[in-house]
Amino acid sequence: MQRILHIIGKMDRAGAETMLMNIYRHIDRTQIQFDFVTFTNQPGDYDTEIIQLGGRIIPIIAKNSIQRMFKLRQFLKSHQEYQIVHAHILLSNAFHLIAAKQAGVKYRISHSHNASDGYRGIIVKLYEKWSINKNKKLATHKIACGKEAAKFLFKDSKDVILLPNAVDIHKMIMTAEQNRNYIQEKFSDTSLKIIQVGRMLSVKNHQFSLEIAQALKKRNINFTMYFIGNGVLLNELKQQTEKKSLSDCVKFLGLRTDVAELMASADYMIMPSLHEGFPVVLVESQTVGLHSLVSDQVSQEVDLGVNLVKFLPINSVNAWVENLLMTTTQKYSTEQRVNELKEKKFDVAENSNMLMSIYKLMQ
Repeated sequence: MQRILHIIGKMDRAGAETMLMNIYRHIDRTQIQFDFVTFTNQPGDYDTEIIQLGGRIIPIIAKNSIQRMFKLRQFLKSHQEYQIVHAHILLSNAFHLIAAKQAGVKYRISHSHNASDGYRGIIVKLYEKWSINKNKKLATHKIACGKEAAKFLFKDSKDVILLPNAVDIHKMIMTAEQNRNYIQEKFSDTSLKIIQVGRMLSVKNHQFSLEIAQALKKRNINFTMYFIGNGVLLNELKQQTEKKSLSDCVKFLGLRTDVAELMASADYMIMPSLHEGFPVVLVESQTVGLHSLVSDQVSQEVDLGVNLVKFLPINSVNAWVENLLMTTTQKYSTEQRVNELKEKKFDVAENSNMLMSIYKLMQ
């Protein structure tokens, strides 16, 4: 059995982590097992399931990236069973590849999940240039979730494998068909139902969402905006919600295991992010048939061609409000969506086999 060591930071319910879990559940675990290096002692959302599936959580605790690099190198030197290291932390992958190379790890995968790191400045740009160079030089294999993510971390490299952020299409379709009235029944909500799924971080731009909520309330629209997720800005956002007198129409649901059900019964999903890679949540929303309004700062490739995504500027609250009040356009049939998503390789069963094939070539 091959054991693959994934470098991920913490296995919470976020984009790259969810993608990994989707694949982990579908691989043949009698042939391949996943273990996860994390950089925290705090339990991740998926830790219990990982252990149940036969994986290991390996915390490496250090003050900074340099110290983590040395500790990871030492760990790999003393655990020669890991001959495949698969790194998922964008620019920081450089440190993990250095550690793996120095420890004698034969196969070193750098995986890009984002089209930007979101930071600016001369020092950041120098670090970005150094990291990209190291990724290109030290990675034996390069993987990206989409073309923009590949371009960001690997620039003009021609040997990047595209592995879309796939979902369990048939499971999600079944869940959606059975839960079209989920929010109405669970929360007694018959209003316009808007959801935003994502961690409470600046890049997700929840402040803009609150401005949308203010504008809707000013027009006396009967609506509820549901924020799904957790994060460092949670308390601040709750305070802003109270300050803006929006507590009656903005609800914080925290981390959820029923995201598919919530999506299936919402009227719209909004994603006013400052930047994204290829969000898994947008694959999920299009799978269940939910219309989404998305920031024009997000790559156009997230539109999977099923008439469910519209891009809007994040300098105009009014544009978002007007679109939320429009009658939604005709949806593709379920069969059409399934066929389109499978054709574009967003089915997790196919992608799990693809990744297993990549790993097997490294034996």
